[in-house]
Amino acid sequence: MQPLAPRLAFPALIVANLFLAAGPWMVRLTDVGPVAAGFWRLALALPLLAALAVWQQKGKPLPAWSLVGAVVIGGLFFAADLAAWHVGILQTKLANATLFGNFASFLFAIYGFILLRRLPDRVQGGAVLLAVLGTFLLLGSSYELSPDNLVGDLFCLLAGLFYTFYLVAVDRARRSLAPFPTLAIATAAGTLPILLFAILLGEQVMPGDWGPVILLSIGSQLIGQSLLVFAMGHLSPVVTGLGLLTQPIAAAAIGWGVYGERLGAVDLAGALLICVGLVLIRLPQRGLATNPSEDH
Repeated sequence: MQPLAPRLAFPALIVANLFLAAGPWMVRLTDVGPVAAGFWRLALALPLLAALAVWQQKGKPLPAWSLVGAVVIGGLFFAADLAAWHVGILQTKLANATLFGNFASFLFAIYGFILLRRLPDRVQGGAVLLAVLGTFLLLGSSYELSPDNLVGDLFCLLAGLFYTFYLVAVDRARRSLAPFPTLAIATAAGTLPILLFAILLGEQVMPGDWGPVILLSIGSQLIGQSLLVFAMGHLSPVVTGLGLLTQPIAAAAIGWGVYGERLGAVDLAGALLICVGLVLIRLPQRGLATNPSEDH
């Protein structure tokens, strides 16, 4: 029988994305600047992540400095992703921000095929194509190409690129490092830079209402990122990349439930196509379903 951890990896990936999808909603509810919200997301989670990292690493040799350095660089990219994404959200439509921010999903899937050193077969190619089409159907009805949105769109595209670099760093680290040490190092590396960026932008940093920033930190960092980093140790980048596309589906559901944003037949068809793509990419195929160096 397959060990428990790999069997839990895909459900963990889906649950992670459900929590991560609520992040922009929490950012909207905070009374601090958008980049400052990213700082609190990291800073409030860091003490518990550090304690969990010490517990998980207990009795094991310390990771090599080269590995720690790679995760630190990944954490810097993660901080840059949060800063660019949160700035972009305020300067473009939410649909645009979601569409361009999820650029990382496809880049990371492409990285996965490069890692496997082979092109996708018919089933894999069909899964990716369905996911792409589903994403555009889900978000296309509310997407708006306009000069007014250009700056925000570029920030969100940049955020997607930064997030891809973060995911690559985490994927490489997870081949020899447990989830909590990986996430704790990345979180610690990004905390101070994103605070400095928020201060340079002149944002309000101290919240008057701590509720939204605490929920943002718990939901997006402690739960969402922890489950994502765990799953990445047992799933290939191809599966992880397409799995990230459950975030737009969850975001659309939040928009419907919280803001009354209507979901039409085209939106539902897009969500269905993404789900079909996820089912296809999870079909048993050599070297694709699991991480090439599946670990602890």
